[in-house]
Amino acid sequence: MAEYLIVLNKDEDTVSIVDAHSYEIIKTVETDYNPHEVVITPDGKKTYITCSLGNKMNIMDNDTFEITKTLEHPDFNFPHGLGVTPDGKKIFMASTYSEKVFVIDAEIDEITNVFPTYQKLSHMISFSPDGKTVYVPNIGSHNMTVVDVESEKVVNHFPVGRGPEGVAVHPNGRELYVANQDDNNLFVIDTETLEVLYKRRIGTCPVRLVFSPDGKYALIPNRESGELSIIETAFELKGKVYPWEVKRIRVGVWPGGIVFNPEGTKAFVANNKTNDLSVINMETLEEEAKIKVGIHPDGIAYLVK
Repeated sequence: MAEYLIVLNKDEDTVSIVDAHSYEIIKTVETDYNPHEVVITPDGKKTYITCSLGNKMNIMDNDTFEITKTLEHPDFNFPHGLGVTPDGKKIFMASTYSEKVFVIDAEIDEITNVFPTYQKLSHMISFSPDGKTVYVPNIGSHNMTVVDVESEKVVNHFPVGRGPEGVAVHPNGRELYVANQDDNNLFVIDTETLEVLYKRRIGTCPVRLVFSPDGKYALIPNRESGELSIIETAFELKGKVYPWEVKRIRVGVWPGGIVFNPEGTKAFVANNKTNDLSVINMETLEEEAKIKVGIHPDGIAYLVK
């Protein structure tokens, strides 16, 4: 079984295919302008790449590591965040400046639905663990849009902090974590009541949020302060359990995209301005290596095939 890191290099319009064990780049793939975010289908067969400044989506065959199809649409205006349903049949994509959500049929790779959020700067896509709900953070209107996956309709909006960008639902499905880049803080929200359960101050300009596979940790890259906030989601202190920042470590300049290996033993952080990845040992919570990639790496995914 082979394992790879799929790393998007925004300022050279390429994808680095990196062996996840040797850390060697085995292939460099050309893309359209400004590859930004990435998602891999659950079966590992295809990779979807939003080329934000090129207003295109590239689709890569993971057997050959070749771009086999490109999607375009008049309302692709900075296509950005991506997510895939657990069954791999649908791709959801947020287009930031058109403030719309696109649905792509992953079997035929065609756009089947487009609908507006009616909010400002709809930027990312985050699925609930059961695949029934999509959360879309709206950077400009400081709120979250809730989309029902089956009906492909907006069902709710609710306020969060200023400039929400990093967002993910805990694997238990009960808590939504939101990193607010303008407030430099983390909200932990009850997914049923939408009550803010906890607020935590983190670093400067948090831009992503990813849970470890077991849900023990949430990792948040703080772009402007060049740090990685490590949140233990059930930290016990004096008989009470909280989400708590247990460590903040230096990584590269402008950390962005993050991905875990399937075992959760390592995390990989794309450092936009140092053109490398930080390898985080999740047992020691330390950076153990750096991997050189292309210019301005950001979107990153882990492929097992």
